Amino acid sequence: MMQRWNDGGWSGGQWLAMGLMMLVFWTAVVLVVVVFIRRPPGRRDTATASPTHHEAERILNERFARGEIDEDEFTRRRDALRR
Repeated sequence: MMQRWNDGGWSGGQWLAMGLMMLVFWTAVVLVVVVFIRRPPGRRDTATASPTHHEAERILNERFARGEIDEDEFTRRRDALRR
C-alpha cells in the first residue's frame, strides 16, 4: 500500500521552493546569454582584423566608381586615409 502525503498535493513550502528554483534557473540562463553576447571576440590576427592602407584606399576608389559616395566625400575620406 502506498502512502500519500497531503493527498498527493504540494504544500506551501514546496511551491515556494519550486518557485525559487525556477527563479535561480532562469537567472542563470539570462546570465549565460549576457556573458556570451558581451564577451570580447577572441584574438584575431591583426592582418585580417583591419584592411591595410592600400586595401582601404582601393575600397574607397571602388565605392566612388560605383557612385555610392560623391566627390566631396571621396576627397575628404582619401585625405583622411593619407594622413
